[in-house]
Amino acid sequence: MIDDGRPLFQQIADQVADSIIDGSLAEETRAPSTNELAAFYRINPATAAKGVNLLVDKGVLSKRRGVGMFVAAGARDLLRRERQTAFADRYLDPLLTEAARLGLDPQDVIDLIHDRRDDRPPEPR
Repeated sequence: MIDDGRPLFQQIADQVADSIIDGSLAEETRAPSTNELAAFYRINPATAAKGVNLLVDKGVLSKRRGVGMFVAAGARDLLRRERQTAFADRYLDPLLTEAARLGLDPQDVIDLIHDRRDDRPPEPR
């Protein structure tokens, strides 16, 4: 676990969410239990449970009594939409505000992005 200053339970939730988004934890498959997460990250099980419960509350994970925790159907799309909105709030809104101050319209910004992207070597996939 990387301690980036955020609460550990939030980091746990984000790690599980990352696994769902990148497909390494598929929808409708069993998710790691609270105890498995606690052992893997060497943290208190209550902390792991708090992170898992964030995802349960969002509808990303579901508890099946006596069976375990499972990734909900539609969880990947839900998380992607949530992160796209956060991306727009954090990066696009300030970018467009500054662009307007500079007299750039949205198409000018798009053109700048394409110009920058075309100048870079292709990234490995």
